[in-house]
Amino acid sequence: MVTRTIGGTTLRIPADWLSPNDHSGGGFAKEIDLSVTLPLGAKGADTVVDISLMPRSRVRPSASLLDGVYLHQFMPEQLSGPPGLVGKPMMATDGYEGETVWYDPIGQSPFAAKCQAPLAADQPGRCLRAIYLGANVAAVYSFDDTVLANWKRFDAALHPILAQIGAL
Repeated sequence: MVTRTIGGTTLRIPADWLSPNDHSGGGFAKEIDLSVTLPLGAKGADTVVDISLMPRSRVRPSASLLDGVYLHQFMPEQLSGPPGLVGKPMMATDGYEGETVWYDPIGQSPFAAKCQAPLAADQPGRCLRAIYLGANVAAVYSFDDTVLANWKRFDAALHPILAQIGAL
């Protein structure tokens, strides 16, 4: 176990959850990068979810971005995809080319994720979802677009892990 403090919250993290990209060092950190494997891929396959924990002040949740930013960048068409999610491609301006926002249109604080089209035909696309956790901590998740099929289980799978380390 390693101890890191972010946003005034002390976390106790299993060392093998730290991403090879994590450079937070000991003590206080501006960002902590984790990597966990969960059965959230297509048909419940194990897949890696990368988690960047940051002070809440550095993150704007995806649900907030949905109304405040993304809505103004949507193209008129709607994509079909995972049941319960609406897919709206982004206009190819301001760096949004090849990106789609997938969201739950009826949730009060909806599931929302912005996904980049695959870079190669044999690779999945990558998605980002940002949420607030505890009083001072936020998380930015990065995951393969195949996880979208299990979007209803996403938060339920991740919250126990984050509670275990003290982030919730």
